[in-house]
Amino acid sequence: MILTLPLFDAFKTDELDILARHMNFMEIMRGEHLFTEGEKGDFMCFVVRGLLDVLKKTTVGDYRVITRLGKGNTIGEMSIIDKAPRSATVIARQPSVVIILTKKGFDILTNHYPGISVLLLKKIMRLLSLNMRLTTSRLADNLDEQ
Repeated sequence: MILTLPLFDAFKTDELDILARHMNFMEIMRGEHLFTEGEKGDFMCFVVRGLLDVLKKTTVGDYRVITRLGKGNTIGEMSIIDKAPRSATVIARQPSVVIILTKKGFDILTNHYPGISVLLLKKIMRLLSLNMRLTTSRLADNLDEQ
């Protein structure tokens, strides 16, 4: 499944085999939660198929969809880097398949395969950077509207 994601294009076949040994996949039906805001996070996901809604709780307790993620997107990256609780809730908008990398799996990769880990981390950091740029642009647009 990881072969279908552009994020893994830079990896060699033997590196993909190593990565795959430390990952699992999960199917999520429409309406099911991948994770909930505030809970402990110990894995990240790569979206292989489907569509996920990312929801954030407002100050009045409502949930608002802040983005939608499809094939090639990642979610939960911060949980393998920091120990903070989940910052959002993720629900399958349609039946979806994700590849899961746990914190434990990432730690094993880091300890035994540092070259692969650094390349993976660079890819994840690039996605986080792109997401941050998009978020700040949206924030600036919303500030202009007020």
